[in-house]
Amino acid sequence: MGLLSSSFYTKEMINRYTKTLILTGFIWMGIQSTASAQLYTSREDSVMNAELYYEIGQEILKATRVVTQARDQFEIAANLDPQNIWANYMAGKTYLETVNKDRASKFFKRVYDLDPNFRYDILYSIGRGFQYGLKYDEALEYFNKYKDKLLNDVNYRGQDKVQLHEVERRIQECENGLEYTKNPKHYAIVNVSEKVNSIWPDYGPVLNADETIMIFTSRRQEGNLNENVDQDNFYFEDIFISEKDKNGEWGEARNLGAPVNDAYHNSNLALSADGKTLFLYKDDNGGDIFYSTLEANGTWAYPMPLSEYINSSFAEKSVSMSPDGNLLFFSSNRPGGIGGIDLYVSKKDAQGKWSRSTNLGPVINTKFDEESPFIDYDGKTLYFSTKGRKGMGGYDIFKSVYDSVASEWTEPVNVGYPINTPDNDVFFVSTKDGERGYYASVRDDGQGYTDIYMVNFLPENEPEVKQPVVAKLQEKKEAPKKEELKKEEPEKEEPLKEAPVKDTPKEPVAPAVAKVVKQEKVLLPVILTITVTDNETDQPLSANLNLRKLSNNQVAGKESKGNGVYVFSFSNSEPSEMMLSIEKDGYMFKNFKLTLPASTEKAQQISRSVELDRLVVGMSSVLRNIYFESGKASFKKDSYDELNKLERLLNENPDMVVEISGHTDNVGGKAYNKQLSQRRANAVVDYVVQKGISKARIVAKGYGEERPLASNDDEKEGRALNRRVEFKVLTKSTGPTATNKY
Repeated sequence: MGLLSSSFYTKEMINRYTKTLILTGFIWMGIQSTASAQLYTSREDSVMNAELYYEIGQEILKATRVVTQARDQFEIAANLDPQNIWANYMAGKTYLETVNKDRASKFFKRVYDLDPNFRYDILYSIGRGFQYGLKYDEALEYFNKYKDKLLNDVNYRGQDKVQLHEVERRIQECENGLEYTKNPKHYAIVNVSEKVNSIWPDYGPVLNADETIMIFTSRRQEGNLNENVDQDNFYFEDIFISEKDKNGEWGEARNLGAPVNDAYHNSNLALSADGKTLFLYKDDNGGDIFYSTLEANGTWAYPMPLSEYINSSFAEKSVSMSPDGNLLFFSSNRPGGIGGIDLYVSKKDAQGKWSRSTNLGPVINTKFDEESPFIDYDGKTLYFSTKGRKGMGGYDIFKSVYDSVASEWTEPVNVGYPINTPDNDVFFVSTKDGERGYYASVRDDGQGYTDIYMVNFLPENEPEVKQPVVAKLQEKKEAPKKEELKKEEPEKEEPLKEAPVKDTPKEPVAPAVAKVVKQEKVLLPVILTITVTDNETDQPLSANLNLRKLSNNQVAGKESKGNGVYVFSFSNSEPSEMMLSIEKDGYMFKNFKLTLPASTEKAQQISRSVELDRLVVGMSSVLRNIYFESGKASFKKDSYDELNKLERLLNENPDMVVEISGHTDNVGGKAYNKQLSQRRANAVVDYVVQKGISKARIVAKGYGEERPLASNDDEKEGRALNRRVEFKVLTKSTGPTATNKY
């Protein structure tokens, strides 16, 4: 089953939905018309405007399942009238039900400030939003407040009560999250390609052993076999394929076509090592696993259900086949398991048929849900997702190795942050050489909702090659200079040499050879301390910070010290160019590059202060990390981080009307530069509009070479600075310019 849809629909259901949507459209248009008229005749009356948008959101929920659209209306209402308690509550609730769940805490906090008794579990809801945003200290504060409330009010029986065991589970997840984010694993997580990913949800990647074919599920419009959208306003799931070209690059994704896909939901689950058997999910018989084989003519056969020893009248939603084709691991919620959803295995018998399946047992399965197994190419390492164990929230990915001697699985280990997050992390697959993996995630550099990413497993930072024991007698050398580190090659271990025997040993030893003892050379991580303050008041600010290596997106460990102070720890064998991202509600975000020196035997501590600018009318900022192809208005892939932060800022400040301006250097004609700068400004506006920001809120303006920041006589210090995109707050509005996705 796909990551984003929980059920599939018959043609009759779709027909009923279409009629309902048309009816709702008329209702919605009527309310919108009334709202717009009211907004224009009495723009200052934000309270009435908020009520109208709130009613629109409620009508959408009554008639459809388009929660994201209803959420946008609730958010507009909540920001037009922050005192509207129901608008704030529904904005928070619908954010928790969709994407960008971390935004929920803002609205739930408003509810709590307005009326602490509005809902019994409001403190818990605030904590959930903070947890999704990796703000574990804040989340723990609210979870513990709610826990104290439960312990002091044990007789409360209302439906809005979250049970103590669930709260304690959230507290444990936050404590785990603090540990994992402080000590991130050495992963490089890279967006696979704009030729594979789209602005729509893309997920469930599976590959063959040669890593030349990738098959995945997408809800994109382009190439979809159904031109209509489903009840949640996304296009239907279809299965797509991308193949590597001769240069090792992923090619343009294309629809796998019939008979694998039809006009409704189709999602892939697994691919055999030889790439010739594709496993699928269909909503038959409670949810079953099907398979299709690749024919000699290159077409896929009509999907057929797996054995009754695997499929049941309950839900089987994920599967993985061992490289030799003899074992099939799958998930099921059938009776007799240890938890709600458990992992099972079936083995081929002598006739090549799947035998009766068995539960993988309590070492793998817990009282919680387990999903998305993947048996690695070594035939013994099992990756899977679970809501239990030592996780950060939702499903976390774990791995366990089968010990054939003991005939048991080892205790599962969390693969760690940043692969795992507080949200659901599922459907992870590894490559044959064990050096990479693939999965889907929502990340800052993504093009749409979920994108497909490749994970490179980097070696942990081990001590450098040891020195012979005689080195102890020498003076300790200074750490190499920064310039020399770039040229430094890994030391090679020399063969053992005969050492002169100065004293006759008391015990027999190997003739004329003394064992060379190695002395460990411990490299200490570089410590970066960032202090965040308000640019105008110099007051410390609590903010969201992230530090990652630009070449491979490896993240640094982070710890909050309070009062706007954040400490990062990063180890690397050579100087590394890093990207520091800082975000704070009500302030302009900042992304800037800095170079951290290589780790040495000496402690290195670097301190930086960062001042954030409050979003007020007239405030402007350069969006320095938006890059265009030379002479074009198309983005380079490194631009999406900045673009997505811009969209998030506009979404969280729906009362702002802004200008996006394009600027160039003086190379080329003035008329051409003016046109090019306008096209680039338009491209930025178009990107955030397709992400859901109203076009009425953004003015695109191209200034060409008219407003240089520096002299155009020098490329590095002048022309490069002048080729830029700027952001400026024009007005604060309570009118009809707020976010409206559809």
